[in-house]
Amino acid sequence: MKSAICGRIALSPSQFFNPNQGDRYPLCKGPCSNLCIPMALVSTGSGKGGGLLEKPVIEKVTPGRESEFDLKKSRKTAPPYRVMLHNDNYNKREYVVQVLMKVIPGMTVDNAVNIMQEAHYNGLSVVLICAQADAEDHCMQLRGNGLLSSIEPASGGC
Repeated sequence: MKSAICGRIALSPSQFFNPNQGDRYPLCKGPCSNLCIPMALVSTGSGKGGGLLEKPVIEKVTPGRESEFDLKKSRKTAPPYRVMLHNDNYNKREYVVQVLMKVIPGMTVDNAVNIMQEAHYNGLSVVLICAQADAEDHCMQLRGNGLLSSIEPASGGC
């Protein structure tokens, strides 16, 4: 069966239900033209019988998720974690700054020096606040380079 519907065809109710043989835009073509079923009929204009035949709108829905809003909402509800740097008596200050700059993305020299000095004088410094998975990764990288590091939940957001 071969049938085709033009994108948008102006129709009146009489044309739709009783098509003429010589119509300029027939709804259906081919040997089975009496079996053609239009997808949607939307009325327009002043209500004098005119209408448009429009293509159906197909929405793509990802299974298990209602909308993009739900995804953003779930991201916001994940609690942030602090990556903590502990003071040690084994590593030189310059080495600590180099490791911080290597491990933490976007870390500047000034920020790394400030974090190192705070850990040196106070015994503990906040390196970064991020998602739990990222915090664990950064903590393990700092430890892998010989620094004392831990993570903890960041209460109160940031």
